[in-house]
Amino acid sequence: MYAMQYEITLPADYDMGIIRERVATRGHALDDRPGLGLKAYVIRERGVAGSPVNQYAPFYLWDDIGAMSHFLVGRGGFQGIIADFGRPAVRQWAGIACEAGPARASTPRAASRSVTPLPAGADPAALVEDALAELRVRARRADVHTTALAFDPHHWELMRFTLWADSVPGPPEYPTAETERYEVLHLSSPHLAAIPTGRHW
Repeated sequence: MYAMQYEITLPADYDMGIIRERVATRGHALDDRPGLGLKAYVIRERGVAGSPVNQYAPFYLWDDIGAMSHFLVGRGGFQGIIADFGRPAVRQWAGIACEAGPARASTPRAASRSVTPLPAGADPAALVEDALAELRVRARRADVHTTALAFDPHHWELMRFTLWADSVPGPPEYPTAETERYEVLHLSSPHLAAIPTGRHW
């Protein structure tokens, strides 16, 4: 599993209806994409759920890195983003674990993402074990569709991403300062079943 996300931050007065229409008309293009576990078409809207910005920030879980590369630089679809918004930085994380929640059969309406540093001098393995335990607990919640844990070995950060049936839980479970909250406009999940559940080593 490989996680990927790009964030397109838009002007404060941007009409987010344009993004909603974009997803409504183009969002099904990856519904059968080979190598793609899921793509969550997510947005943040200024003033909604504490968001300070308007943002279009699609999130991907790939089960085939070659398919991801083809999407980005092989005219596999990303050229449309570049043409309309310029070339955004694409964040990437190596997969550690993925879990299916009880709400996997439903269409998720919300998502959350948190990125936390692995402190210098700390034992990464111990921190990952703690995060895995938290992931397994979260996956048992009735409102969880899918939850994943991954890491960035360049910045030494852990990334947690969860799709929720209806809404992201608020504080104190998910402190606002540490968690990005998104609305899910569409979910493409052609090969989600191909991403193994549990730890990926």
